[in-house]
Amino acid sequence: MERGHLDKIRSRILSSEDGTVFVPSDFSDLADANSVKKSLSRLVKAGTIRRIQRGVYELPLYNEFMQENVAPAPYKVAEALARNYGWTAIPSGDTALNLLGLSTQVPAEWEYVSDGPYREYTFGKTTLRFKHTTNKDVSKLPYQSALLAQAMKALGRDGIDERARQHIARRFSPGEQADILQSGKYMTGWVYEEIKQIFAGGTQ
Repeated sequence: MERGHLDKIRSRILSSEDGTVFVPSDFSDLADANSVKKSLSRLVKAGTIRRIQRGVYELPLYNEFMQENVAPAPYKVAEALARNYGWTAIPSGDTALNLLGLSTQVPAEWEYVSDGPYREYTFGKTTLRFKHTTNKDVSKLPYQSALLAQAMKALGRDGIDERARQHIARRFSPGEQADILQSGKYMTGWVYEEIKQIFAGGTQ
């Protein structure tokens, strides 16, 4: 029976894209927690996956040019951790700006706001920091809306220049803009007003 669990878990992992990050809860439908833990440990020893940190695993992405495995993507690790603990987590600060293309600077510390407790995780040279915030800022907003709201807060009311407005207008499709505007009642007032002006102005 345990061998069957291992085969099912391995099959799910290998059917995923290289660079995918997994946590034990991703396999809760295939086996009990103890069997999942043992199976993942065996797959690490076999070299099928690598352990990023306790309870977090990755199907390695190999770079042919560098001839080595690529470092795990911080945002994938953050999403996996949030998924494992049942948190809603949204990039904030410089992280939100980077992911939306409003900043080319790669953050040394990846910041997230979540409806979970304060937590900090380090792997390699990367630090992930989850900060608790009110549900209004994360749980009640669709991901794209929450991400944009956090990015605008990071820029600040007086830090949103015309270049940033043009970028934001181009970044979201008409359909995405409509969805973001629909969720506006859950945003901070000045953020929503600014978004309305940006989307009304388009890319002209």
